[in-house]
Amino acid sequence: MGDGRWGGADRWRSAGRALGRVIVVWAVSTLTMLVLAGLLPDFELQSTGGDTFTRTALTAAAAAGAFGLLSALVWPVIVRGLLLVPALVLGLLVFFLNGSMLLVALWLIPDGRGTANPETAVVVAAVMSAVASATSTALAVRDDDAYRRRIYRLTGRTRPRGPDEVPGQVPGTVFLQLDGVGHYVLRRAVADGLMPTVASWIDAGHRLTPWRTDWSSQTGASQLGILHGSNEDVPAFRWYEKDTGRLMVSNRPASAVELQRRAVHRTGDGGLLTVDGASRGNLFSGGADQLALVLSMAARRGPRNRSRAGYFAYFSDPANAVRTAGSLVAECGREMFQSTRALLRRETPRVSRGGTYPFVRAFATVVERDVVVSAVMGDMLAGRTAVYADLVAYDEVAHHSGPHGRDTDQVLRRLDRSIALIATVAEHAPRPYRIVLLSDHGQSPGETFEGAYGLTLKDLVRAGCGLPVPRRVRRIRTESGGGSEARDAARDALRLALHRPVDETGETAKELPARPSEPLVLASGNLGLISFPDVPHRMTREEIDRRHPALLRALAHHPGIGFVLVASAEHGSVVLARDGVEVPVADLDDGGPLAVFGRGAARAVRRTDGFPHVADIMVNSMYDPATGTVHAFEEQIGSHGGLGGEQSHPFLLSPPELSPPVGPGEELVGAEQVHRVLRRWLRECSGPQVPLEISPSTDESESLLPVDGPVTQDKNR
Repeated sequence: MGDGRWGGADRWRSAGRALGRVIVVWAVSTLTMLVLAGLLPDFELQSTGGDTFTRTALTAAAAAGAFGLLSALVWPVIVRGLLLVPALVLGLLVFFLNGSMLLVALWLIPDGRGTANPETAVVVAAVMSAVASATSTALAVRDDDAYRRRIYRLTGRTRPRGPDEVPGQVPGTVFLQLDGVGHYVLRRAVADGLMPTVASWIDAGHRLTPWRTDWSSQTGASQLGILHGSNEDVPAFRWYEKDTGRLMVSNRPASAVELQRRAVHRTGDGGLLTVDGASRGNLFSGGADQLALVLSMAARRGPRNRSRAGYFAYFSDPANAVRTAGSLVAECGREMFQSTRALLRRETPRVSRGGTYPFVRAFATVVERDVVVSAVMGDMLAGRTAVYADLVAYDEVAHHSGPHGRDTDQVLRRLDRSIALIATVAEHAPRPYRIVLLSDHGQSPGETFEGAYGLTLKDLVRAGCGLPVPRRVRRIRTESGGGSEARDAARDALRLALHRPVDETGETAKELPARPSEPLVLASGNLGLISFPDVPHRMTREEIDRRHPALLRALAHHPGIGFVLVASAEHGSVVLARDGVEVPVADLDDGGPLAVFGRGAARAVRRTDGFPHVADIMVNSMYDPATGTVHAFEEQIGSHGGLGGEQSHPFLLSPPELSPPVGPGEELVGAEQVHRVLRRWLRECSGPQVPLEISPSTDESESLLPVDGPVTQDKNR
């Protein structure tokens, strides 16, 4: 991937960065020498009669430069000549020789301004060497080119792999998931020059293929389907299961391991990566043996947790620690600056970005990125057959900054540099690699539901159920005039919810007594799930209307809600929307209340309706095709989880050596179909990489899960 050859501009940039590092190290060494001259009585940088500070500084700069040159040019020759000297003797000689080079450097200063006795020279030389080394390392490890060269040295591969080095060697495959980067965002980033590496691949013939997610457009559903071939019964990012009493949350370790267990049970095989595979930074293992930062592994207690070991393996190298720590501090500062700028400019929409968020963002965009990229490079240099890695940086920033703008543009640039680094390292691997880029979903922009209407989905549901609501909600109900049409409609829906049901004649109906019930309202982006835990089965519309006669009407008529899905004793299940629209799911098509959500919406809703753990009421927010906006039911101005806009349209970018994902005129729909495409590509590269037949028994298939100890239960269950 990539041509691996630097052009003239690249060489000049590399030379400029190297020169900059030399200047910084020289300046720090000069300052160190000035400090030591002030602290040590036998170390002088002035003439006998004294000098001005400027003159003394110039003397220190000259001495530091001379010492640096001697260390760079003479020291390697001396060490090579002393290789046969016993290690203990060489260790003692190092201090003497280093001090001698400092004395020579001082002797080279004109007018004899630099002097030191031999004992002091040894101390000064040792301190100077340590400071120069630390400064050089801190600068170099944050530079991708220097970091790449260092990886090469560690693996003993200092040049790209030649075509004659791997006769008959089958290629490996690396799947890089750019979390949350939708098809539109990628195309815009390429057109705007934000991702030159990706642009060069497209120009070279890579296929850019959009695909459609399921109704649940989020990483838990998509990645489970991609890695394990089944995302059946994953209705959202978080949902309540009445039969077990469990609150499932996709990014909780115990939930992740349970979802993976269920998928393995349904499909009968371990996943996409069962043969010589590596899973890096994912929610699920995909059946891989090599794991780092895999959430389903985090549920396992004990020192044998190989997923957490990925952190220790990375940070055990001091150079890695310095590289990441510097970037971590810079990213925290960048977030604080960007959030302050947005606040001062009164940019809208906007959500809170204070508290611990700068550190959460820095972890996702720096620490996790560095560990995952390092692990992928190690996998390629080790020659592994299949690698799947998730880079989450864009998704995290887009939630709080929005999917389009300067903040996310910077993240896309850094993602492209990570891709370029991986592609270049692939040229030094012992086997050729095909790199596939893909995403699990996109993100749709928009003001939050609460920001647009002054109340949360939970407030609206509680009002419809006759439960106490915050005082601010009742103030909204009594506001009059002066508002927009949407606000007026929202107030009407709220009045309806606050126990003012309307009968068919338009008159206010008499309130019906409601049995006490605390509804459980969960948000997954712009998808809301409402469950009644005290009812053991999925409630029907008729049962809900008897208990809470205003609830469904208030939800369906609210301008911030696109449609509602609920079971029906009469029609099986129905979709409810504004203006009294009711469509049985059996008759549902991509027109009617779902027309605005685009092609495939009816199929996605119908499939979710058949899940055993679908919520009593499924609520999808409105979608405005003119602006591309949705209203998230949680604090996110870039969201995903339901239907509407860019969130449902991720991408697949594949090299031309692989077969087309789908045939001419066909669409790639659903994460499970993406899984089948990736399996086919693995077979094209290296023969079967996953079981061709569903052969393991239930016990055997469950044994493929990477859990061999007690599972830690999620909190807040």
